[in-house]
Amino acid sequence: MNNDLNQRVYNHLEVIYENVYDTANDATHDTIYEARKVDIDITAVAAQALEAMRLSPQAPAPKSHQNQWTERDIILISYGDSVIAPEQKPLETLKHFIDNYTDGTINSLHILPFFPFSSDDGFSVIDFMQVNPSLGDWQDITTIASEYRLMADLVINHCSQESLWFKNFIADESPGKKYFYTEDPSQDTSHVVRPRTNPLLRAVETKHGLEHVWCTFSHDQVDLDFRNPQVLLEFIKIVRYYLDKGVRIFRLDAVAFVWKKSGTSCINLNETHEIVRLLRLLIEHAESDAIIITETNIPNRENLEYFGNANEAHCIYNFSLPPLLVHTLISGNSYYLKQWMMSMPPAQNGTTYFNFIASHDGIGLRPTEGLLSEREIDNLSAIMENFGGRISYRELPGGKTKPYEINISLFDALQGTHAGPDKYNIERFICAHAIMLALEGIPGIYIHSLMGTRNDYDKCDATGHNRSINRHQWDYPQLQEKLADPDHQHAIVFDEIKSLLAIRIEQAAFHPNATQFTLHLGDTIFGFWRQSHDRQQSIFCIANIDKSPCSLPLSSVNLIGTDDWVDLISGTRFTDYNDTIELAPYQTVWITNRPSK
Repeated sequence: MNNDLNQRVYNHLEVIYENVYDTANDATHDTIYEARKVDIDITAVAAQALEAMRLSPQAPAPKSHQNQWTERDIILISYGDSVIAPEQKPLETLKHFIDNYTDGTINSLHILPFFPFSSDDGFSVIDFMQVNPSLGDWQDITTIASEYRLMADLVINHCSQESLWFKNFIADESPGKKYFYTEDPSQDTSHVVRPRTNPLLRAVETKHGLEHVWCTFSHDQVDLDFRNPQVLLEFIKIVRYYLDKGVRIFRLDAVAFVWKKSGTSCINLNETHEIVRLLRLLIEHAESDAIIITETNIPNRENLEYFGNANEAHCIYNFSLPPLLVHTLISGNSYYLKQWMMSMPPAQNGTTYFNFIASHDGIGLRPTEGLLSEREIDNLSAIMENFGGRISYRELPGGKTKPYEINISLFDALQGTHAGPDKYNIERFICAHAIMLALEGIPGIYIHSLMGTRNDYDKCDATGHNRSINRHQWDYPQLQEKLADPDHQHAIVFDEIKSLLAIRIEQAAFHPNATQFTLHLGDTIFGFWRQSHDRQQSIFCIANIDKSPCSLPLSSVNLIGTDDWVDLISGTRFTDYNDTIELAPYQTVWITNRPSK
């Protein structure tokens, strides 16, 4: 491989821009394929990209296949104002909460978009270079980044209609001129895949007349046009700026949609993958420990493609895990979770999974396609509605709609089974986290899962958006009062999860890339085996995913008789290998031969 960075950047750009066509106001051509090919000076763009990142063409390449994470990495996911206190900036309050309550179990923080915005709780960005003054300022961000590994969103697909870029697009001025994707409304867009039901195109009066801008998500979130290399260069400058402010994990929001091409689905196109490869190349050269996580809420097979050949995303969101795990725990049957787990390839060194079971959005249903039947997905959706959840839909070709996402807090999602709510809500909730924390990959904990926050109907009704149901805003003094009460639900959940985190971060076998094998212990038990890289530590992770107690012969786990085995969670020791493991409803055990000291 040519190690000249300039040449490698050029090669990526050549693939991205080899088939760019100009279709703007060209009435002499019927389709994009007949339009004029745009002549782009790739040499100049490559030089500008390196300049924007302050990189030399001879910059040394980072070592390949290096894991930039360990078993100690836990990412807390939070809005900048998920916890608020009187007379204090929300970012200061958030840091105070983590500093004083997580006892060193959290070393990384994903602050959801903290920029000025006009809608979608931050994901309709007005200015990528500013901190929303209602949250704090850049000093607050850099202070957090000095003590925690900071993850930030690169909202790369679109920006707000209130942004300077869009206002300049309308006025045909720079920066912003030709920054947004437009389409002739007579073109066939029926094959376009998108997660919303509002019209795809929005008519806008510009200096040059009526244009129809592309809006994958909402009419306030206008899609950028990466066929214009100036747009890509703008984001490279943004990446450099974030690195300077201490960001070390970049979450590429909705990246699957960034490249559009008429007559296609406009999702997961080759140019999109090439843009991810280019960004990884530049980011790794700029900061060897910085990583990319792709947020692609799509079917599992398509999601896995964002690993590339260990040259695209360092981490991919494990989007199939939340719906499959919820399905498992409400059905009492681990069959589909096991089938999925056995189909998941071990991540190469230099890549890993980002595991989560709750987020600021909801429980995505597209990632279950090909994993659960339509009937099972419909049943899951119906049960979640019975538990107080709401369903968001997406539009299909022909104007039909289909459930896209379940909006519900995870605590409420796990309040019962097919039979209805029961007394095992907390046990089921802790079981879900015990499974997730033990899996191959880096775990992400949503702040509202940390204390078992319930559905926020008032916020949902006030905003009119289903996703608000799981975006509660805690009053910090009230939260502190609840966490101080050992009998309160929030305190019980918080202490249980924090205990699991404290155990996890000490186990070499829980390294994100440690060996993992699925165990076959029956449908009501879900189990898997982890082994450390040095093969010294094994952990058998076994969970009863049913509301009835069960017994499991130790012989079926195949413990090595010459080792001493102990459950890391309960402290129970196993010495008689002809004995059985007694599991209470939703109990999980982490049985190891080498407990942490």
